[in-house]
Amino acid sequence: MPTDQAELNSDQVLRRDIPWETYMTTKLITGTALQLLRRYDKKSENERAPLLENDGASYIRVFINILRDIQKEDTVEYVLALIDEMLTANPKRAKLFHDKSLEDEDIYEPFMRLLGKGSWFIQEKSSKILTLVVRSNKNGSIANGEGSKKKGTSSDDVLKGLVDWLCTQLKKPSHPNRSIPSAINCLATLLKEPVVRSAFVQADGVKLLVPLISPASTQQSIQLLYETCLCVWLLSYYEPAIEYLATSRALPRLLEVVKGSTKEKVVRLIVLTFKNLLAKGTFGAQMVDIGLPQVVQSLKAQAWSDEDLLDALNHLDEGLKDNIKKLSSFDKYKQEVLLGHLDWSPMHKDPNFWRENITRFEENDFQTLRVLLTILETSSDPRALAVACFDLSQFIQYHPAGRVIVTDLKAKERVMKLMNHENAEVTKNALLCIQRLFLGAKYASFLQV
Repeated sequence: MPTDQAELNSDQVLRRDIPWETYMTTKLITGTALQLLRRYDKKSENERAPLLENDGASYIRVFINILRDIQKEDTVEYVLALIDEMLTANPKRAKLFHDKSLEDEDIYEPFMRLLGKGSWFIQEKSSKILTLVVRSNKNGSIANGEGSKKKGTSSDDVLKGLVDWLCTQLKKPSHPNRSIPSAINCLATLLKEPVVRSAFVQADGVKLLVPLISPASTQQSIQLLYETCLCVWLLSYYEPAIEYLATSRALPRLLEVVKGSTKEKVVRLIVLTFKNLLAKGTFGAQMVDIGLPQVVQSLKAQAWSDEDLLDALNHLDEGLKDNIKKLSSFDKYKQEVLLGHLDWSPMHKDPNFWRENITRFEENDFQTLRVLLTILETSSDPRALAVACFDLSQFIQYHPAGRVIVTDLKAKERVMKLMNHENAEVTKNALLCIQRLFLGAKYASFLQV
């Protein structure tokens, strides 16, 4: 795409002089349209406001007719910039497109046609205008699929066509910098409609959002992140979308963002999304697994001003605690290890716990065992160090290849350092662990615990 077309902005376009008189002479616009345009064109918002207040539908008719009848790209861009300017100044003006006097006009068709052709400026403005206009069609009953009773393209057809175009922009951007922010901006508005959520899921759109959930640095990327999170939050109310979210990397990505974000509006949306998903399917267990309880504790300790956010954090905290209670004994143990909160709960010294769950330590490439070793190296809590040493000795005793695995993971050096610890409980359990490591399972069972 040529640079001048790709980087075109409204200010540049609106500086153009359009030959309205010539268009009237060649009968591309009517005399009435020319009069209306002379009153409106190149005027300030203060001068235009009363014109739109008194006769807005007539101006909409003129704009739609020009977009339908005149092919010249400069003029099409100019009219789209005029409409965009009008709606940006007051988004409620989108209702003018649904005025009864326009029932004989196919108000959507020109914009839908322009979506797939012309400069990026034309496509971006058309998608933005369509989004506002179709969303304002409350009387057209978008949600129940009736569409408006107007002639021509139905609002449901528009929404489906628009969703397809937006998904295409997310998959294969027409513009290197603008396509994705523009598409997400439109979706953040449109996904409030049930019919759009359905079309978006059918277009396999949910997976296109997930890569965009990542920590942001610039103002532009923060806005994109916020609007992406808004889309995910809106989808968290829709069951078919929730199924997609459950099988994607959405949860860990949202967690990473919320851990590092200082933007309250972003944190709020993510916490509200977690709150919505908590009771659905296996989300509760997943949230416990990725360490959300610890993050929620950290977020609760911060000074937030938003009441909804504080309520959602409390709700999430209680819900996660309930989930932990429902988990199996190994899930509880794993959660204790992942959070680094080791204490002498009964399972540590229960031979049945170790016999029944020893093979579960192999999950995710011995993840739980590796975290246990990290605790040995990084924790300053004597109780956690003592329990970690003891658990390691239990693993050596109960796992058939326990000594080999622990040796391969370089645990011996870490435990030996703790044999000189100032805390007697730590040194006692470090010694027990080293004895089991050297003596092997055959003799280890005779050692005193």
